[in-house]
Amino acid sequence: MHRPIFLVFMAFLAALPATAIAETLQFKLLQNQSRATFKTDAPLETIVGTTAAAGVSGGLSVDPARPEGARGKISVDMTLVRSGVDKRDADMLTKGYLDAQANEANKLVTFEIRSVEIAGPLEPGRETPAKVHGTLTVKQKPVDVVADARVTYVKLTPEQIESQKRFGFTSDNLKVRAKLATLFTNHGMQVPQLLFLKVSNDIQMETDLTFARQ
Repeated sequence: MHRPIFLVFMAFLAALPATAIAETLQFKLLQNQSRATFKTDAPLETIVGTTAAAGVSGGLSVDPARPEGARGKISVDMTLVRSGVDKRDADMLTKGYLDAQANEANKLVTFEIRSVEIAGPLEPGRETPAKVHGTLTVKQKPVDVVADARVTYVKLTPEQIESQKRFGFTSDNLKVRAKLATLFTNHGMQVPQLLFLKVSNDIQMETDLTFARQ
């Protein structure tokens, strides 16, 4: 390429908006900084099951300048969810519910991102609301859902990275807090019953996930 043409080309690139030359970043979930929670109501209590660390895994592909194109998948190992009652936790893995003892694949609940509604680019240090459209799969039965999310993009300086790298953080990090809902019956599970009292068919899911750029 002749030098004058090359200089014109470089000047053209410099004049482009930042979004035009932004890149899609790959993020890995930091298990020790993440958790997932499942809630359902019973007549006399709210049942809450939680897992963290090895119970949650996944990754994201995100261009901070165009977060609406984000893609990713999160998996929760239901054998590691604890509600405070061991028998109840074991019962949820049996036939009629997750049936994870007979079928290993049923132990994973997954959420796969299809599209994101968000007002604009992610700005470092700012929390941005979003609606995340995806496929929730429980007991290998997929259902399309929309999660209400809050996304915070955190960039670290070289000095900050040095002090935080032992926790897995890198130059680019994402905190994603999300809520979504489904039904036991959406996924071929019976509604649990405590003695003579039925639990609600509704399941509320909440995640507090942290990702670091790979």
